[in-house]
Amino acid sequence: MNTTNQVIFDFNLNSNISNWQVVDDAVMGGESSGNFKINKEGFGEFYGKVSLENNGGFSLLRYRFSLIKVREFKEVVIRVKGDGKKYQFRVKDAISNSHSFISNFETNGTWQVIKIKLSDMYPAFRGRELSIGNFSSEYIEEIAFLIGNKTTENFALKIDNIYLQ
Repeated sequence: MNTTNQVIFDFNLNSNISNWQVVDDAVMGGESSGNFKINKEGFGEFYGKVSLENNGGFSLLRYRFSLIKVREFKEVVIRVKGDGKKYQFRVKDAISNSHSFISNFETNGTWQVIKIKLSDMYPAFRGRELSIGNFSSEYIEEIAFLIGNKTTENFALKIDNIYLQ
């Protein structure tokens, strides 16, 4: 990271994760169970089990914060170590919006630096793509990671940092 980057979150052993929240399909009767912690290496770790029982099928980890101006940035960069599964990275330009702007990414079991162009993030609500145009806002105030691959599975995603460049 250089001085022209805007850090959204950089995990370490002393990170305050009180503004990070897991939202599972239990909000609609499902039985998935996600968890979030700082692991012994100082990384954020989003882990648990996705269940398709009772029309479930997802677990989401979100982080809400004061508005961050994104107009001068082109992409979000995330450094993660996944489990070979597919995840979504999501942003909201206003937490009052029901929709998010989404980008899918694949993990491979090693540390990866994933660059996501903001302008490529498409709008969706409850799994349905919306026809309101890709992300073009000046601000964001929520980011999230979601797993929902239409299968019952355990998952684990380690997160080192997230920033804009």
